[in-house]
Amino acid sequence: MLRTSARLLRLLSLLQSRPDWTGPALAERLGITARTVRRDVDRLRELGYPVHATPGAAGGYRLGAGTALPPLLLDDDEAVAVAVGLRTAAHGTVAGMAESSVRALAKLEQVLPSRLRRRVAALHAATVPLHGEGPAVDPEVLTVLAGACRDRMRTRFGYRDHGGAGSARVAEPHRLVCTGRRWYLVAWDTDRADWRTFRVDRITGPLPTGPRFEAREPPEGAAERVSRGVSTDVYRYRARVTLQAPAEVVAARTSPTSARVEPVDGNSCVLRAGADSLDGLAVHLTMFGVDFEVHEPPELAAHLRTLAARLERAADAGADRGPGGVQDGGPGSDVGPAAGQAEGPAGSAAEGG
Repeated sequence: MLRTSARLLRLLSLLQSRPDWTGPALAERLGITARTVRRDVDRLRELGYPVHATPGAAGGYRLGAGTALPPLLLDDDEAVAVAVGLRTAAHGTVAGMAESSVRALAKLEQVLPSRLRRRVAALHAATVPLHGEGPAVDPEVLTVLAGACRDRMRTRFGYRDHGGAGSARVAEPHRLVCTGRRWYLVAWDTDRADWRTFRVDRITGPLPTGPRFEAREPPEGAAERVSRGVSTDVYRYRARVTLQAPAEVVAARTSPTSARVEPVDGNSCVLRAGADSLDGLAVHLTMFGVDFEVHEPPELAAHLRTLAARLERAADAGADRGPGGVQDGGPGSDVGPAAGQAEGPAGSAAEGG
């Protein structure tokens, strides 16, 4: 009886791992005959698990959706991954998910073997969450929009723009994109006959009203569209600069949600970044420590000349000081704020505008 029960749990675990199984494949994995597989499937049905069978040479078995949640059977790595994911969700940007995640994690840790509890505890102790400043998103709004993307259902919703003005929108939802701090909906705006990116925290009352629409693809991927939008489009100043460094080196020092890097050759690349101040762009560019050429905006080139003159005065003032750091006199008393006092680089600015 013990061997039969263990085999049933193993069979249930296999049926949960992928949508379809053939009888011979299950028999091989379990080390039993196809006839025993059929008997075990019948036992699972008697226990209330909806296992659907398709007859014929190409037939097989599929675990259907039941009225009750069956026991979730996880291997060691899967259990640790779920536990870590729940801990991460507890610090996420979806409203109400923190409490639900903590409750689910408590239930999971209660049944974890001691060896896995130690692994999860070690990960938790060694990890410090960096709480973002992104606004919380209503999980119901996310659910409705995800369903509309899946079902290709035209959807109505209210939207509040950057300036706070509200409007009624009708769109064909395409994809949801999460940057880690904010959620975005990429959709075809039917009134404007163009692709639009909407911040989900500004969407209210989404209602799939139909009709269904034919799937269409944006000229660029959903993730690429959002990345471009949050890296440059929402800022007052948008820079295009050629850096004398390989693209992979620059990309490793920038965030995909704050800048875009395009290779030119093996030793140079084009950086597109945005900021709400010229000081922010200047600091961001000089921190790469390589030569660069500014193509746009023209205000940035003029601002860099001003900063260069300020830094030169600062260097001259330092040279005029004696060995003890006492100023001997001369120019330099009008030196402006230190570079560290300037507004942070473009990468630290808030997304989404």
